[in-house]
Amino acid sequence: MAKVSLGRALRIIGGNILLAILLAGVVNVLMYRRAIHRFDPMITRSAGRHGVDARLIWAVIWQESRFRPDAVGTKNEVGLMQVTEPAGREWARAAQKPTFRREDLFDPATNIEAGTWYLARAIRRWEHCDDPLPFALAEYNAGRSNVLRWYENSGPDGLRFQECIGYPTTRNYVKQILRKYRD
Repeated sequence: MAKVSLGRALRIIGGNILLAILLAGVVNVLMYRRAIHRFDPMITRSAGRHGVDARLIWAVIWQESRFRPDAVGTKNEVGLMQVTEPAGREWARAAQKPTFRREDLFDPATNIEAGTWYLARAIRRWEHCDDPLPFALAEYNAGRSNVLRWYENSGPDGLRFQECIGYPTTRNYVKQILRKYRD
């Protein structure tokens, strides 16, 4: 029977533990990628229907919920795109969905459709600007009345507008999404 020194045994055990940790990390990354990309067909469909780049919707979902359909925000916004109940009701009226309930926003397809519709509407409102995306994303995050107030100081210049956003969290939100979308 071969004798193994305690030091050698500990090195073998340590190596096996390290290997197990690395394998668990790889499996975790692969499972996460699979989990977030399961929504790609819904994103592509809604983006195409509303004339928005699917990569932008993907970036918004990443920022809003990290692809968690059960996410609930601090202001009661829900789902992948963190849609509020009033925004959901606006979408439901426009889409002629008379039986809309807040719980419907936990359904990924409904949430993506409502959020994409809402963002597309904001993009159309700001298409006269040199870059409508900062304005539309700020509206999606902070509301139209705030964007109108910030617009008074910036005019249609998207870069200047980003500097004029009065809420640091909204300014960061816009920058993060644009960075993820444009990279």
